This record gives sequence, C-alpha cells and structure tokens, in this order.
Amino acid sequence: MSSNIELELQKFPKTAALKDGTKATLRPLRREDEKEFHALFLGITEHERMFIKHRVTDIETIRNWCRNIDYGRNLPLVGLVKGKIAGVATLHQQLGGWKRHVGRVSVLVHPDFRGRGLARALIGEIIETARHVGLDKVEAEFIGKQDAAMKMFALLGFSHLLRLEDYVKDMQAIKHDYILMCLDLLTDEEYAGVGGLKRRLKTEGQMLKDQHSI
Repeated sequence: MSSNIELELQKFPKTAALKDGTKATLRPLRREDEKEFHALFLGITEHERMFIKHRVTDIETIRNWCRNIDYGRNLPLVGLVKGKIAGVATLHQQLGGWKRHVGRVSVLVHPDFRGRGLARALIGEIIETARHVGLDKVEAEFIGKQDAAMKMFALLGFSHLLRLEDYVKDMQAIKHDYILMCLDLLTDEEYAGVGGLKRRLKTEGQMLKDQHSI
C-alpha cells in the first residue's frame, strides 16, 4: 500500500450531515463489516442486482472482499447510519499500465437512504482521495438504464466520454448500452488556485455591493 493512501486513511472516520439532518459516518470498509456489508446488497432489489458485475448475494463473495482488502487497489468507503452500512463508494486503481493515472469510482446506496445526499458525500470523499493520491482522472461506468445515477455524476462534474449500444450483458444475459463518464481532477496547486479565485471574487463582489449601498 502506498504512503499516499496510508495518509488518506488517517483522515477517517469522518461525519457527513445528510439532507434530512441525519449524521452518517464515513470510513473505509473493515474485515469485521462482512455481515453488514452483505446486508447492504441483500437490501437491493433483484432487478438492480442484475446490473452489478459480481454475485453479491453470495456471502462467499462478500467474505472474500472483506478478508482480502487492498486499499491501494480498491478503496471502499462505507457510509454508516445508526451503525448500519447504508451505502458504499469504491475507488478502483490500476497500479501499472496505460491507465495507472486513471481511477474508477462506483457507488451503491440502500434504497431506504437514497435522496438524502449520502451518495454525493461518499463520491465527494472518493474524488478528494483520488486527487490526493495523484490520479489525473476518475471514470464511472454505467448501463443505459441508470439515468438517475448518470445525472448525479453529471452534477458532480463528470462528462460523457462514450456510449456503445448493446455492448454489455447483465447477469441474465440481457444486452444494454454501455456508458463511460469521466472527471478531470485538479492538482493540489490548481485546486488551491480555484479556491483562492472564488474567495477573491466573493470579496470583490461584496465590496461592490457595499459601495452601491453607501
């Protein structure tokens, strides 16, 4: 595991305030989360599970994930509400090859906790982590029927790279369109510059407002 990832892990757990005022705890997945993590996937409808690449209803699949966590390759951040895992977002990395500078993000939230801002909070943390570990871009993959998810990612700054018709098959071998979205990440210097510019523009705007009110 790289030292950059180790530094990022030290920043957790974090607390996020959801839209309804509920507090969610955000932290990396742990070995002992096996039962709660499995329950998250069991709470997803069968129709939605068709679009997940792995057989997540199989406890052995979840056990393997929890017992063989490699944060440098796959960093799953879970969101807990009242001690139960309500959602997860994962940063997937390739440690070598042509796409070693590109991460991939995936997210899943239990139906009972959707619309509260948990997915946005988890993805926001993943994006910050990706930027701090030196990635240049993060991608997100979708199938054609995931319109709500694609809209949320678009609001977070992701843009469409491509759409391939009938390119992938779900767990029942039904074909769907494949969509790839991407977000270019700012470096620490660029990020600081944007923040400084926003603060300066806000200050100048307030000065103009004060002048007109005199």
